[in-house]
Amino acid sequence: MLKYTFLFLFVLVYSCLDKEENLDTSSNLKIKHYVDPFIGTGGHGHTYPGATVPFGMLQVSPVNGISAWDWCSGYHYSDSLVVGFSHLSLSGTGIGDLADVMFMPVNKEVDVSVTPKNRDSLNYKSKYTHLNETATPGYYQLYLEDHNVNVELTTSQRTAYHKYTFEKDDAQSVVIDLGFEINWDAAIESSLNLEDKYTVSGYRFSKGWAKNQKVFFVAIFSKPITKVNLYADGNLNKTNAAKGVKVASQLFFNTEDNNELEVKVALSSVSIENAKENLSKVEFDFEKVKTEAGKTWGNALDIIEVETDVDSLKTMFYTAMYHAQLAPVTYSDKNGQFRKENDSIAFAKDYTAYSTLSLWDTFRAENPLLTFIAPDKVSDIINSMLAYYETKKILPVWTLYANETNTMTGYHSIPVIVDAYKKGITGFDVEKAYQAMRQTMMQDERGLSIYKKYGYIPYNLLDESVTITLEYAFNDWCVAQMAKALGKDNDYKYFLNRSKAYTYLFDNESGFMRGKLDDGKTWNSPFDPKHSNHREHTDYTEGNAWQHSWFVPHDVKNFIALHGGGEIFSKRLNQLFTESSEITGNNVSADISGLIGQYAHGNEPSHHIAYMFNHANQPWRTQYWVRHILNTQYNTTPNGLSGNEDCGQMSAWYIFSSMGLYPTNPASGDYDIGSPIFKKTTIKLPDGKIFEIEVENPSSDNIYIKSASLNGKEFNQTSISHKQILKGGKLYFVMDSKPNKSWGIYKNTKK
Repeated sequence: MLKYTFLFLFVLVYSCLDKEENLDTSSNLKIKHYVDPFIGTGGHGHTYPGATVPFGMLQVSPVNGISAWDWCSGYHYSDSLVVGFSHLSLSGTGIGDLADVMFMPVNKEVDVSVTPKNRDSLNYKSKYTHLNETATPGYYQLYLEDHNVNVELTTSQRTAYHKYTFEKDDAQSVVIDLGFEINWDAAIESSLNLEDKYTVSGYRFSKGWAKNQKVFFVAIFSKPITKVNLYADGNLNKTNAAKGVKVASQLFFNTEDNNELEVKVALSSVSIENAKENLSKVEFDFEKVKTEAGKTWGNALDIIEVETDVDSLKTMFYTAMYHAQLAPVTYSDKNGQFRKENDSIAFAKDYTAYSTLSLWDTFRAENPLLTFIAPDKVSDIINSMLAYYETKKILPVWTLYANETNTMTGYHSIPVIVDAYKKGITGFDVEKAYQAMRQTMMQDERGLSIYKKYGYIPYNLLDESVTITLEYAFNDWCVAQMAKALGKDNDYKYFLNRSKAYTYLFDNESGFMRGKLDDGKTWNSPFDPKHSNHREHTDYTEGNAWQHSWFVPHDVKNFIALHGGGEIFSKRLNQLFTESSEITGNNVSADISGLIGQYAHGNEPSHHIAYMFNHANQPWRTQYWVRHILNTQYNTTPNGLSGNEDCGQMSAWYIFSSMGLYPTNPASGDYDIGSPIFKKTTIKLPDGKIFEIEVENPSSDNIYIKSASLNGKEFNQTSISHKQILKGGKLYFVMDSKPNKSWGIYKNTKK
């Protein structure tokens, strides 16, 4: 009975706090109430519901303890058991790692000597129900049914705050398990030291997706520790310090003062001393930190304001804005230090180093979005890439905790740099960035030696040959654009010529990009455009020919001409969306999800495709299919994402597309126009200007653009530049239920 009394009181108090917060009429505090962190925690979204701040160093979140693909973030909405609360989490990736430094409050003495192999071996796990679980930006709460403990979590940029409320007279203790691991992660060394009666510190070294991950931590409790059970690799340690592969402990606290226990935790990749320096000086005032985290999120979400009568659309939009600012994450310490993959310690001078750069995903829309909503972070991200380049002499592919995972294809640091440069973002060494781009595309790793020799990747010499060729061609175009801007004419001509590599693989008869032998003539046969073979003996990365044959964002005019003109191109493109959704093969990629015909919105290679009708003089088809994707691939449930969130990319697509814009070529500085869904969108620009997108007659039926104007003048084109938007002003659309096949054709004759 006590448990249910406590729950009633908690819900009552929380509701009162929530109502008090709602009394604040400032728009940014109201906006964060539209965010639902549980969206994407079901299905294949792979998001986490825990507490963090925008681009924060810590992501303190529940861990279910399951090692499986849909538990990549450590949590899945279908689960009902929790093994603890970790301090590092991945948002929406397709690979599992992190979940480091796990804390679990319990109300009894438990056996922590057991070396954990899976969650079934943990006697401190607990049941929970979603009825007693809450998540808002910067705050998470969960009631542990087996321990009668209410857990609340919040963070500042580099410090996590826990608040545990126990039942009266129950034992108060916390398990710290440095050995438990999920998915690819495996502890290789850990340590725990009781420094004084309030403080513990230690480290956890592991290998996994990040091959060399070192996490140092310090934790300070609000009450003195009265007893310690400390084990290293299953052996009881009778001192106050232990070291082994897998260290675990249970700390006990005095129960006489009150039934609340607080703890604040800071991490570092460098040292325990740096973790102590990262630790916030704010004392144990959980509500104050929670309020500050909420305000920080309110300001971050308010950068783009949308107006609509449909609350569910606001929920999807602002949750997308939330997810788009979870990664990359702060990696350098307060003093600027951070650890590199080779264990050297670097110093971020005049910038913050970032980790978790999911570039194969995010270069498409997430990174361009950051030039609007977090332009101050963009140069820091580029400087983080350049710091990696200093060590490896190659730009990063997909970095996690400063480790190169080499996951996915291409070198998409390159378009991120070019996009920032074209948009006038400063704060990084442009010449150094160019040399890094050039050197990366001139080296021989990851198939580039083959690409340089043949002008494309022959399928008999390297798997995923088509995808790699198409992405290297785009990377080359990006280098060429930077070379041209910097007056490097010979480089410009060289890389522009290489960017035509896609032409080697285009089969005009079928309309697909196909694998070709090193003889330059023979196609890979037999050919089935619906066939998928996940990451092995295939020409396409996480997809098939239908999904990967459209990646020529840098040379669309010539690409359309190869098809035989706009009519043929549009017919083939429309067939992508209307073809049957059957995927053939015995090892189909699980990433092929969110299918509309053969279009797969659940994976990033499809994200630009619907906008290509604009370039074939059929913008009404772009409007139709973009709106169809918006309506069918996102919702407000935990299954609200049709595929991996992928560190913000799935959400960035929604943000741009719901406003009516999309960076089809993400290094061009231009945005294609789709089908806006809001009455009004206000983008708050860095210099105090605003850009408004206003829509007349928005509705679920009125998906087509009837007419448009920019700053009061007729606007009859299907793209707008970043430079135009930065000037401020108003883009006005009149929508209709029938397509206007004359709009957007003027000055856009790319048949």
